[in-house]
Amino acid sequence: MNLQTRVINILSKPKQEWSVIAAESTDVATLYKEYIMPLAAIPAICGFLGMTVIGVTLPLAGQIRTPIVSGFAGMVVGYVLSLLGVFLAAFIVDKLAASFQSGGGIVQALKMVAFSSTATWVAGVLQLVPLLGPVILLAALYAVYLFYLGLPFVMRTPQDKVIPYMLISAVVIIVISFVTASISGVFMTASRLMY
Repeated sequence: MNLQTRVINILSKPKQEWSVIAAESTDVATLYKEYIMPLAAIPAICGFLGMTVIGVTLPLAGQIRTPIVSGFAGMVVGYVLSLLGVFLAAFIVDKLAASFQSGGGIVQALKMVAFSSTATWVAGVLQLVPLLGPVILLAALYAVYLFYLGLPFVMRTPQDKVIPYMLISAVVIIVISFVTASISGVFMTASRLMY
C-alpha cells in the first residue's frame, strides 16, 4: 500500500478503491504504521502550528495565539487520543456488525474507520488557518459518504442494512471524536494554567 496513492484513490475513486481495500490482507499494526499514524498527524501538527504560530485574529481582541507549551501538550494528547479513538471506533463498528448482517472482524472494521477518515485527516491541513477549521465539517460529511460506500465491500453489509449501519457508526465516531477533542482541550487548558 502506497500512502499517497491510497489517499488519492480513496478520495477520488472510492468505489473502486474500497473493492481493493476489502481484498487486501493486512493487520492492525501495519494499518497504524503505514496509514493511520501518518495521516492522523496532519490535523495534530497543523492545528498546533495554526494556533501557536499563526493564531486567530478577532475584531475586538486582536491576534490571539496559544502558548507553545499548551499547544504542544494539546497536540500530543490529541494525537494519542485520536489514535486510540480510531481503534475504539473500529472495535464498536466490529461489534455492531452482526446486528446489520455484516462481518469481517476487527481488521476490516479498522479499515472502514481508517480509510473513511482520510477526508478529515487530509482536511486537517486547513487547521493551519484556524478560521478555516469549520470547513473540515464538509470533509467529515464526505467521510460519512466514504463509510457508506465501503460497507458493502469491506464489511459485506447487505444493501438494505447499509444506511442504518452507517448512521449508527457515524454517531459512534462523532461521539468518540468529540470526547477525544474535549479531553485534549482540557489538557491544553491545564498546561496553560501550569506555565
